[in-house]
Amino acid sequence: MTTKTEKKAEPPKQIEKNTAKYSCQIILEKTTLEKAEDRHLPTDAFNVTYLIDGKEHLDVTRSEKMANIFDMYYDKYGEGSVKSIEYGYGIVRPNLWNVKAPEKKRRKRRMKDE
Repeated sequence: MTTKTEKKAEPPKQIEKNTAKYSCQIILEKTTLEKAEDRHLPTDAFNVTYLIDGKEHLDVTRSEKMANIFDMYYDKYGEGSVKSIEYGYGIVRPNLWNVKAPEKKRRKRRMKDE
């Protein structure tokens, strides 16, 4: 009988917050497809494929609308840079993503009188 020890993967932290202008957040920037297929990402995350100087890059960006993501990348990298915007693979509800569980308080033991 063998036992496997699995490391619990922590969700990636947000890299950039552009909430003021575009209401988008870049979660993973210039990443690989394997990292973008992480199931611990929120459901409102999109996979954005874009071109810079002939090189193709992949970002995982979260937003309520694809139009906001397109506007952000269009303004950031210019015309013709956005190749595709697809739905991500995450299954975590957006309001529960990156939220730490509250610490459990230790119970005090009652001393017995002798």
